[in-house]
Amino acid sequence: MSTLAARYRALVCDLDGVVYRGPSAVPHAVEALSALDRPVVYATNNASRRPADVAQHLTDLGLECAPEDVVTSSQAAAWLLGEAGTEPWARVLAVGGAGVADALGEAGFMAVRRVGEGEGAVAAVVQGYGLDVTAADLAEAAYAVEDGARWVATNTDATLPTDRGVAPGNGSLVGAVARAVGHEPDDVAGKPRPPLYLLAARRLGLEAPQVLAVGDRLDTDIEGAVSAGAESLLVLTGVDDLDAVLAAPASRRPTWVAPDLRWLHDAPEDGEISLDALADAVRAVHEAHDAGDAVRAEGLADVARHLLERMADR
Repeated sequence: MSTLAARYRALVCDLDGVVYRGPSAVPHAVEALSALDRPVVYATNNASRRPADVAQHLTDLGLECAPEDVVTSSQAAAWLLGEAGTEPWARVLAVGGAGVADALGEAGFMAVRRVGEGEGAVAAVVQGYGLDVTAADLAEAAYAVEDGARWVATNTDATLPTDRGVAPGNGSLVGAVARAVGHEPDDVAGKPRPPLYLLAARRLGLEAPQVLAVGDRLDTDIEGAVSAGAESLLVLTGVDDLDAVLAAPASRRPTWVAPDLRWLHDAPEDGEISLDALADAVRAVHEAHDAGDAVRAEGLADVARHLLERMADR
């Protein structure tokens, strides 16, 4: 019997809540990923960090990772500009952390931080998160968009978890510009939109259905995988729990659910306490919900919860 990971040509893996929490590794994550015999690309909505910085973090945790193994939403945004026909070496306003400007430069664009008088209009705006983003930066973005620049947001995560609590995320900053200009961005690169997953698959030389998307959030990782046409694994080591999965709409339903990344090495059909059994139990709850049978759905949910408890004890 083949393992779950062996059913796919490669993995596209989220980071925070899946591989690490802040500076520390999620239990079992490094060992499980290191033991894989197929490639992994790490895909993150974090637009501010450079791929080299992310790769170094993963290396420090004990994983073998090079910068080219990391795909960020900034890179996906730059890729979208190219796909939309933005001319090479066009001037693009970079709003956000260093990762935004770096991604634009790598893609062949000229990243600028301000639209100076007499320098001409910019072709596009790429807006990502950065700790040092100011009201003046948001104003520059609004001015450029009002002048006709194509506007791409790296991601629209409304909040950003920190060690002090919840802070406004890039989506909140994008919302401020949207209120000023009267419309939403022309494109969004990060999850739950498909471009980040599509670029990761392209980096692997594969199509999205050939990879397994691994994440911990239904509203970004899983919805993004569904929209890109990839199957997905939700690990319960981060944001969402089984009850959230059971209540999820069709656009946020993972193919597989597992307690942690160790289950990548398990044969899905292996025994009564298995990935297949949990997937079937979750699917039954979804079918009951979709049929409007709330009483049956809750009874089936108890079956799924009990099965997950037994899996966690294995």
